[in-house]
Amino acid sequence: MTDYIAFLRQNLRWLMAGFLLTWASSFGQTFFISVFAGEIRAAFDLSHGAWGALYAGATMASAAVMIYSGGLTDRFRVRHISLVILCGLAASSLLMATAPAVWMLWVAVFLMRLTGQGMMGHTAMVAMSRWFAASRGRAVAFAGLGVAAGEALLPITAASLMLLIDWRSLWLLAGLVPIVLMPVLHVLLRQERTPQSFAAEQHSTGMGGRHWTRGEVLRHWLFWLLVPAILGPPAWITAFFFHQVHLAEVKGWAHVTLVALFPVFTISGIASMLATGWAVDRFGAARLVPVYLLPLALGYLAIAHATTPGAAAAAMVLMGLSVGANATLSTAIWAEFFGNAHLGRIRAMTGAVMVLGSAIGPGVTGLLIDAGHDLPEQAGWIAGYFLLAAVLAGSGALVAQRLLLADDAGLAPCAPLR
Repeated sequence: MTDYIAFLRQNLRWLMAGFLLTWASSFGQTFFISVFAGEIRAAFDLSHGAWGALYAGATMASAAVMIYSGGLTDRFRVRHISLVILCGLAASSLLMATAPAVWMLWVAVFLMRLTGQGMMGHTAMVAMSRWFAASRGRAVAFAGLGVAAGEALLPITAASLMLLIDWRSLWLLAGLVPIVLMPVLHVLLRQERTPQSFAAEQHSTGMGGRHWTRGEVLRHWLFWLLVPAILGPPAWITAFFFHQVHLAEVKGWAHVTLVALFPVFTISGIASMLATGWAVDRFGAARLVPVYLLPLALGYLAIAHATTPGAAAAAMVLMGLSVGANATLSTAIWAEFFGNAHLGRIRAMTGAVMVLGSAIGPGVTGLLIDAGHDLPEQAGWIAGYFLLAAVLAGSGALVAQRLLLADDAGLAPCAPLR
């Protein structure tokens, strides 16, 4: 604990910048947007499936753009690129507040997902992984607390305020938040912890004792074994939050009652995130990969059979354990195995897979809901998906860890698939 406090004291300026960036990403996350699902569907006369398809299409488009825009974090300083992203997020919120037609709603969601869910969190996590080496796990975990804080506070705040003011007015207020954050981040990053000034911590190599390019990672077998695990949490957790109004209706609970349980999910996620950050620094990311998805599988089984809000809370604890671990591992694993010189481009690719997952989840579940299969019925299938993803990712990570150990022992380097 003393070491952790010293770590915070010495690096608080940069850690807070990461925290604020991930917190601001909350306005582009499904757990916030989905609070307005009922009002949006009513305003634009959309069914569950139509709203899910629109959301999926806009999110997939943002994932495609993310593959290229994410690489900008390898070229520009965080204090410069973050201001551009905040401007985009503010514009998307204002467009959401004023959109008169469905096509403008699509544009608003696209910009919100690209700047909020995509680039904002991506920039923060790449910065944490690049600025810190020995303490990478703790740095990534601390920055991830921003999303956790947003998860805990913003949905219940928005749901409560909608009882008093119009939903579009809330989006106008949301659009002001990124504008307020701009000068704050400028001050925090006035002395940015740059790779040039911290060269000793910058150069962290991966397998083979070298830095892998994005193309080499894409051709490596480990990437493809990890894809189901990368895609799964954003796909099915997004689906859970996206269809929260539907889930409350099916279970016979008031929507605000379900939303009031979200802090339980968040607290579980925070505890898991911090514990995972410590474990990554102590043991490495590879050893955690085989087990971190298992609570999520159990959580989805629990939500399928939950009959009371208390049972749903227990399911959210399990789901939060995996999501908190995923927030740290989804960044640390790439730096550990492939180095960090090209981390922005690598994580842009994996981030695009995650964004794609967040598009697939609501779209698929929305279509199944329209076909008569409610979310609790789908939960058993989703649990099975997580079990399979855990087996694939875990086996790949353990083999890759042995290759890393062989590299340390001076044996032959690992080569990409050709």
